[in-house]
Amino acid sequence: MAFGGLALALALLVVSVNLLQVASSDGDHARCEGVVKGWAASVAGSEGKDGDKLSLRDLLFFLHIPRTGGRTYFHCFLKKLYTNAEECPRSYDKLRFDPSHPDCKLVVSHDDYSFMSKLPSERTSVVTILRNPVDRVFSTYEFSVEVAARFLVHPNLTSAKLMTSRVLTKSRAVSTLDIWPWKYLVPWMREDLFARRDARGIDKVRSSHRVNAYDVEDMVMPLHQYINDPVAHEIIHNGATFQITGLTNNSYLSGAHEVRHCVRKHPDLGHFVLQVAKSRLDRMLYVGLTEEHEESARLFAHMVGAQVLSQSGALNLDIKDNQPTGNDSHSSTLDPEDEETNEHLNSTHGSQNNRALNAADTVKDDHGKGNLTVGKLMEAYEGCISKLRKSQSNRRKISLRKVEGANFSKEARRQVPEAVLEQIISLNSLDMELYEHAKKIFTQEHLMLKIQQSTVIQHKQLTDQKGWIEMVCSSWSCSPWKVVLFGLGVTITIALIILALTTRRRTFKLKVLVVDKLPQMSNETIDCFARKRERNTRCHYVSLN
Repeated sequence: MAFGGLALALALLVVSVNLLQVASSDGDHARCEGVVKGWAASVAGSEGKDGDKLSLRDLLFFLHIPRTGGRTYFHCFLKKLYTNAEECPRSYDKLRFDPSHPDCKLVVSHDDYSFMSKLPSERTSVVTILRNPVDRVFSTYEFSVEVAARFLVHPNLTSAKLMTSRVLTKSRAVSTLDIWPWKYLVPWMREDLFARRDARGIDKVRSSHRVNAYDVEDMVMPLHQYINDPVAHEIIHNGATFQITGLTNNSYLSGAHEVRHCVRKHPDLGHFVLQVAKSRLDRMLYVGLTEEHEESARLFAHMVGAQVLSQSGALNLDIKDNQPTGNDSHSSTLDPEDEETNEHLNSTHGSQNNRALNAADTVKDDHGKGNLTVGKLMEAYEGCISKLRKSQSNRRKISLRKVEGANFSKEARRQVPEAVLEQIISLNSLDMELYEHAKKIFTQEHLMLKIQQSTVIQHKQLTDQKGWIEMVCSSWSCSPWKVVLFGLGVTITIALIILALTTRRRTFKLKVLVVDKLPQMSNETIDCFARKRERNTRCHYVSLN
């Protein structure tokens, strides 16, 4: 009896605990819903519509989402369009950034959208590039491993940290370890690499547990483990959505952490955040796609580059210069997964990378900005990324030498189990939907460019016609009555020419008729037609039949 009473008491206790948990969960959901809705309402109330989004304003903010190819645009487009004086100091280092600089016209940063609070928003245009979320997660993992593996030249983690600290203290350069999100992801991966090397032995550089390039457990943290780590949940998953909404762990917004935490804990609240992200994309000057690399570059050259050149008085839009050529192919560009590995300085292999970037930066228009056309800008871009691609190929081989099993490539990605891919998609559901929205915007941009080019061609034709009239008028006083008289004379001349051609055609038809009927005519009829050439005689056709 006593035993039965104890069991009943325990059952009641369990039920009570469950009810409390449900009540607590419901209460937390209600609280989070209020937090997220409040934030979304404040954003909607403070932003609204900002006028013509297609016009470039005084300041350009390139919101660089990591692993989308943005650094390539910085070196191969923007460094040619803006002078060093026009680039805001220390764009990638928010600690030393000064937006009040008088000549500041360009900001390129991994900072999220909350950085706009530091900028004159009414005078700022925003551009960005999005990438397929699955590929972006792959690329983030690869870059984390690649940069962290460079430190394996040191005998141990303590030595690596000490040397890095010394180099950064002496150098004024910005390191990867200074920049979000790599200042979190690289040390995390570096620590893991050293721990695995210590476990297997420092001299062992070949894996004995390799499943595929993304599952080399005795050397590198496997991808499936990487995506499930709390660090990845905090920084990587839905990273594009949180960066565009200003809700990353690097945000200037004081309530960003709470909003992000609520959305992660209660995924059904994500649509409020997603709506803000879509709205901001809609208002941006330009939205590119990593997967549409060539077309994105052409759109950027026209939608952004042309306006920068126009504002500087250097624009010479040459439509035929920027049409696709036989050289346009993905082989002439950086592979999207490799575009940004030249991204920042690193204490171990930084000098080689610096030389490559400096060489790329010098691919400026040979004749100076004053003679730069949109077509020439595209040519310079192709040459620049070609140099970066060659440098990256060598750099990656050197970086991964100590972890040979992790030979990342597009082919190797296909060997990753479907279950891992599906999990990446599930963990990045907000980014997946945002990417689909970005593709729609990209299609609209493409159509707008076609319309713009058609308008430019028509304007050029009208200008050429106007130039011909001005040339005539320069040698003949073009008073109104003279212009009318000249036009009338041209019209009469054309009418006389048409009349002469018509008369001649009728005479020819009559001759053909006579020749065709000649065998069937009587002698009198033939004589009549012969005399008709000498005098006006009316002839009647008389058949021999």
